[in-house]
Amino acid sequence: MSKNKYLHDNFMLENKYAEELYHSYAKDQPIIDYHNHLSPADIATDRQFDNITQLWLNNDHYKWRAMRSNGIEEKYITGSANNQEKFEAWGKTVPHTLRNPLYHWTHLELERYFGIDELLNESTAAHIYKDVNEQLQQKENSCRGLLTQMNVKALCTTEDPTDDLKYHQELRQSNFGIKVSTAFRPDKSILIEANGYTEYLKKLGEVSGMEIRSFQDLKNALSKRIEYFHENGCRLCDHSFSSMPFTNFTESEVNTVFQHKLAGKPISSEDIEKFKISLLLFLGETYHRFGWVQQFHLGALRNNNERMLAKLGPDTGWDSIGDYRQAEKLSHFLNSLDGKDKLTKTILYNINPADNEVFATMIGNFNDGNVRGKIQWGSGWWFLDQKDGMERQMNTLSNMGLISCFIGMLTDSRSYLSFPRHEYFRRILCNLFGKDIASGELPKDMELIGNTIANICYGNANEYFDF
Repeated sequence: MSKNKYLHDNFMLENKYAEELYHSYAKDQPIIDYHNHLSPADIATDRQFDNITQLWLNNDHYKWRAMRSNGIEEKYITGSANNQEKFEAWGKTVPHTLRNPLYHWTHLELERYFGIDELLNESTAAHIYKDVNEQLQQKENSCRGLLTQMNVKALCTTEDPTDDLKYHQELRQSNFGIKVSTAFRPDKSILIEANGYTEYLKKLGEVSGMEIRSFQDLKNALSKRIEYFHENGCRLCDHSFSSMPFTNFTESEVNTVFQHKLAGKPISSEDIEKFKISLLLFLGETYHRFGWVQQFHLGALRNNNERMLAKLGPDTGWDSIGDYRQAEKLSHFLNSLDGKDKLTKTILYNINPADNEVFATMIGNFNDGNVRGKIQWGSGWWFLDQKDGMERQMNTLSNMGLISCFIGMLTDSRSYLSFPRHEYFRRILCNLFGKDIASGELPKDMELIGNTIANICYGNANEYFDF
């Protein structure tokens, strides 16, 4: 790759030490993408996308937000415009994303998957659209082909407890060389205040083979689904809340809250919190029994624009960083499980950078020495999975914990073209260490530091998840 190109070999690598660390220790490491929102149906059927808009734009609210900020009409984002018009609208937007990670990701993805080294803009969009669409018809650019190109060893999608895991079963029986697992996401059973909660319980009861008429019934149903997911290869769960609930409760109080919900009676915010923490503690103990890894994504302020939520639904680009208090209740939750010796491996993610030091120090409270890096502070999430966010996360982790135990990057994406984000992370990681070597803050022991880099990129996650 020429150094005259924008994405040259040493892109983002600022000195010879960073270059050596990346090319010798990071670049060729396999990828374990342990949390994403890819469709297992697409992978099982080895979907061949008709065009780049389907593959790249249809589910990406990062790009949608940028287009809206650039004054692009919704018609060309989620509306009635045709696929080429939507792509060209994105092409028109890309030059205005300078210094946003989307500028880097866009060109990394075009280059790494399709060999396109032109900058995407209004004048190049039409022929890039045509070129990529022709390449997408090639077998090596099917869903599985795109994953294989990126040297993915294992990936983990995210499913609701009511999912039958049909496509995961098909993948386990196939000859596909990449391990595709799932993460159990039971948030709909926990968010008792949400619209449609009782209707969801009926669906959960149906797949569990029982009627849910009490809080104990709910716990039994979720236990059955955890067992079912475990039998189908699941070893992770995932939860996303604004903040961790915690308050004192009794089982009698929680069952009364649940009965009131079933009867359509109002429940107070205090009752909601009692219900949530009771169910979460039960789930946490169950995850420990099955030896799972539990993940908690905390801090998002979701669905801010009610007008657009009503029009387009959730997960369409109307979320932001919240400023919730995190430390005390999160500590109580982890301590309650640890006190019973039932705290399983745990990954914590914050979306508010103001919480960096809170999360970096929280994990140290419950790393008890029986598992290396048992409690993890996850990589920069959502609005923080960019250069500054990643550097701040890794610097804080280095200052207050052990970055050598860090399990590294994940995409958290709905796009099959997002895997160069691992390259992006690895370049930032190597540059961080390379600058410390150049300044004399770290020794010029390339084997020591290189092995640390290799572990952060792959080895630690491979050991932690035992895929």
